Amino acid sequence: MSAYTDLMTFQRDTEALGQVAGRLAWDQETVMPRGAADQRGDEVSAMETVLHARRTDPRIGDWLARAEPESEIEAAQLRHIRRAYLRHTRVPARLAAALARETSLSQGIWAAARATDDVAAFLPTFRRVLSLVREQAAALADGGDPYDALLDDYEPGATGASLSAMFAALRPRLVALREAILGAEHTPAALTGIFPEDGQLKVSTTLATAFGYDFDRGRIDKAVHPFSSGSGNDVRITTRTMPDDPFNCFYSTVHEVGHAAYEQGIDQAYLLTPVGCGVSMGVHESQSRIFENQLGRSRAFTRYLHGVMGQTFGPLNITDPDAFYGAVNRVRSGHIRTEADEVHYNLHVLLRFDLERDLIAGTLAPEDLEQAWNARFEQDFGLVVDRPSNGMLQDVHWPIGLFGYFPTYALGNVYAGCLHQTLRSAVPDLDDHLARGDTTPATTWLRENLQRHGGLHTSRATIANACGFDPHEGPLLDYLETKFGALYSL
Repeated sequence: MSAYTDLMTFQRDTEALGQVAGRLAWDQETVMPRGAADQRGDEVSAMETVLHARRTDPRIGDWLARAEPESEIEAAQLRHIRRAYLRHTRVPARLAAALARETSLSQGIWAAARATDDVAAFLPTFRRVLSLVREQAAALADGGDPYDALLDDYEPGATGASLSAMFAALRPRLVALREAILGAEHTPAALTGIFPEDGQLKVSTTLATAFGYDFDRGRIDKAVHPFSSGSGNDVRITTRTMPDDPFNCFYSTVHEVGHAAYEQGIDQAYLLTPVGCGVSMGVHESQSRIFENQLGRSRAFTRYLHGVMGQTFGPLNITDPDAFYGAVNRVRSGHIRTEADEVHYNLHVLLRFDLERDLIAGTLAPEDLEQAWNARFEQDFGLVVDRPSNGMLQDVHWPIGLFGYFPTYALGNVYAGCLHQTLRSAVPDLDDHLARGDTTPATTWLRENLQRHGGLHTSRATIANACGFDPHEGPLLDYLETKFGALYSL
């Protein structure tokens, strides 16, 4: 057997074990009994110890040295394995296990603190998580920038400096658009009423099906924080319901279906290999955001959704489909990132990006985070944070150690803007289909031009190959200004 064949045989088992570890995380956020938290922490730590030993096995270095790729696919597999091997060998097994256990425990502590708005109850575990993450960052950086080392886990090749420059280009036009909208004379009416959970979940399933989610290889469950998990032939998503805000459920579902469709759409020949999953979180977010926003919140698709909601819940307070489109896309300052409209969303991300860079650099202490968050939020949004669950406790990312993840949301929006511009040119009659709830022309184009390739190319090349140009923020800003300029008669 060749070195490449030996390596891929070994890697397949590692990938399979990684999927099992992911299933433990899914279970913890959906159906695990609360009393199992400590035991689950030990289980996750044990699994991470096994995975770390495999990922740092010296034979990998030997196989990599001897393997000769014979195709583009083999070269991509080796690129991913080599990068992962270098990263994992820099992190001691002790640290990897400690991080896995501490972040597993932290998730439950955060959830309880969030429910009671008790920052003090969360701070001790947060200090431990941050200390471990900073130790990990220093090990990965190997003398370089610690934050860049963490970012590389989610968006390989990106740097804090490059993203900071992109976000600096985004901010002025976003702020100007926000100010114009908030000062506009016309404001779309809001959807009001109480929408029972069983009806919301029924519509949620209808929307998931409309966007191509394969229920033979996936499922929908409820969770406090919606997420997508898994790849290949076992991809699971979650959603949440709020009686007076059905859009929270519907668009959380469509967002997570975007992630799931990416994983389900990858060529089956890549199953349980490094190329067989999404290439980066930025590209992943491009799929969830284009599903949720450019497609799901479009005038055409909301016409279809208006009909579905009427059939499910009875007459709505908004009877006109165009007015309903306005209700779906109302712009208003709010505390919660996941509930933010398209204009405000990236401003939420930029706040987190700046704060987490300071946390990793050590220029912001955990005990000072709440004050720093609240001051920055009032500056950016003109709102006072009324309670921690609307502020620093609202997201699960930092409690479970995902530093470097947040900027990929804004990067995904940039990528989605580029993809949407190209998609509209490729499928000029798209709105005719969306108005009937038929997303097939869009989802097929995305699958053929992006999703099926998985990790075959780098993240920026994946977007550039689909669009025919290098990604930049221009298409996203043009789309937002055109859409909301019309909605608010600017």
